[in-house]
Amino acid sequence: MKDFVKIKNGVHRSKPVTDAVFPLLKGVTFGKRGAFVTVDATALMGAEFTKIRVLVDSPSEVVPATEQEYTNFIPENMKPKKKKETKQQAMDRIAERFSILDEMTDAVANGVVRGLIVSGPPGVGKSFGVETILEEYDTMAKLGGKTKTEIVKGSMTPIGLYQTLFNNSADGDILVFDDCDSVLFDEVCLNMLKAVLDSGKKRTISWKAESSALRREGIPDRFDFKGGVIFITNVNFENVRSKKIKDHLAALMSRCHYIDLEMDSVDDKFLRIDQIIRDGMLKEYGFSKEFEKEIVDFMHENAGRLREISLRMVLKIADLAKMNYDNWKGLSRSTCMRNFSN
Repeated sequence: MKDFVKIKNGVHRSKPVTDAVFPLLKGVTFGKRGAFVTVDATALMGAEFTKIRVLVDSPSEVVPATEQEYTNFIPENMKPKKKKETKQQAMDRIAERFSILDEMTDAVANGVVRGLIVSGPPGVGKSFGVETILEEYDTMAKLGGKTKTEIVKGSMTPIGLYQTLFNNSADGDILVFDDCDSVLFDEVCLNMLKAVLDSGKKRTISWKAESSALRREGIPDRFDFKGGVIFITNVNFENVRSKKIKDHLAALMSRCHYIDLEMDSVDDKFLRIDQIIRDGMLKEYGFSKEFEKEIVDFMHENAGRLREISLRMVLKIADLAKMNYDNWKGLSRSTCMRNFSN
């Protein structure tokens, strides 16, 4: 596995090297001309610069970097070209990712995994698979098991998060945060998430500020969290550019399991739609297979104008078709597209 460094200020062949990211070949060494670091500059400078020495005033000018920072830094025309996937390879990749999500959700429900973060674009079914599996565990709990799940959606204040965590802190409890991305931009909430998503055996949560709300509810200012947590988000933790929360998100990823569903392209979203429709997503509507295909073809034709490419959009259009079979396209253009005009 490669290591990467960021050189804040340095010199190579009398030319300045400022805030540049490279694969590291050898750490800071001291020579006759002072301190230097050895890096691979191929992507930035060309094939003949596979090994260069960059002089620095002090070792503090060289700091660790991530592979994502390196990828973001190098010019587009120098980035290696990815081999194009076939449609079947892409479908297999997507199916495998969702299969892994199912397996990891099952592991959280069984107490094998304590914390899981699931990242992917909106409307591709991240929540559906998780909720389906946990519904089965809830049914078992009613028959004598100890698993209890709660799904939380929407924005949340720090004290609201603390209360929610306390109410779902028992061994066997599973707490799912779905569409709660606002907590990622609050430092107090982030610190609590770090604690509950930690893979360590003991996870203690504290609230040191005075709170009449907690007193009224009989909630202590400190408790051990023994449940499982699944955090479902539209934010790709590895691509966040805000320095303010980037380090926090990296800390979250280091503490628990992180799944990126890798569905960033429109083509991937349509392949996911094809999979779910094939698996019976529209069965309750009673449409023929031909008409189901017509709906997807309509979305393909208007992909640039639809407000989003998602499973939710499929259901919106299906509802319109059920409501008015003769004019479902016109209704879809009026209600599901941007800036439509006759």
